[in-house]
Amino acid sequence: MIDYRTQKVRAPGLLGDFWFHSEPFAIADLQGQVVLLHFWDYASPGSLRSLAYVKSWHEKYGEYGLITVGIHTPGFGFGKERSNLEEALERLAIRYPVIADNQSFIWTAYGNRIWPTFCLVDKEGFIRFSRSGEGAYDQIERMLQALLTESGIHGELPDFTPPLHDIDIPGILCYRATGDIALGYLRGTIGNPEGFSPESTVKYEDGEFLLPGRLYLKGKWHCGREYVQFDGEQGESGTAVVRYEALEVNAVLAPEGAKPASLVLEQNGAVLPREIEGRDVRRQPDGSAEVLVDRPGVFHLVKNREFGESVLTLSTTSPSLQIYQISFVTAPIPETVHKN
Repeated sequence: MIDYRTQKVRAPGLLGDFWFHSEPFAIADLQGQVVLLHFWDYASPGSLRSLAYVKSWHEKYGEYGLITVGIHTPGFGFGKERSNLEEALERLAIRYPVIADNQSFIWTAYGNRIWPTFCLVDKEGFIRFSRSGEGAYDQIERMLQALLTESGIHGELPDFTPPLHDIDIPGILCYRATGDIALGYLRGTIGNPEGFSPESTVKYEDGEFLLPGRLYLKGKWHCGREYVQFDGEQGESGTAVVRYEALEVNAVLAPEGAKPASLVLEQNGAVLPREIEGRDVRRQPDGSAEVLVDRPGVFHLVKNREFGESVLTLSTTSPSLQIYQISFVTAPIPETVHKN
């Protein structure tokens, strides 16, 4: 949703838990400058896709006085750990100020509901534009340039950042992908008739049918507040199966403790083909497709050649593996993509 502010609404303060790459400052300290606030979570695939645009704008418009601030409001408990966020900022090469909003004070003050959310503050400290969700990056940048001009910047500004993903092309029509699957007894549901048993381990059996968009577990899994964790003995294995429609698949995963966990991927009853393996998949000597879960965060599992229905199976023998969420990425409908 896009919100062009016509009334004078002063930007709330930036009361966070701790700061990175900057000493704390107030919006009032930035009078005369345009501020871009990017509300994000390093465990949100949509936030990570939008991050490329934010980094581009920071690099292009910093010399024109743009102040870029990342507001990291975590959606999962592990995102509140300072060391985890520090590792993510280093891995993602983020150099502008980032505020850890662990208590969601800033998020609530700005009335946010989803990740990512963008907010532009003008030279007088008033909110002039906000955008919730992915897309419309050309509109965000157009407003950004308009506010910079208002602030006194004259001359030619840089060209717009081109669409970095096909689904970001203005006016594009996309397929309806399977919705995100949240896990944990406080967040989501599973397809197994046993359901969740809070803070307990359940031995799940194979289901007869796989309903689309539902995750089905097999083996011993512990049911936590926001995740399920494999809880089998040595030599046992557990699986999670989902029938989905999408181009790509991501998963929010974590190991319990410092020991990495391992995940093996199959699709449609066979080893995940090399040509569609995600960025975080590594091929083992026996040809299997493995994901090493050595940190909490988003892991890119599958990038199919085209949008369609598939059955993805995640298998593990690691008792430390935690699954928080499975999410899916759509694709443009080919007939709507202009070739000129």
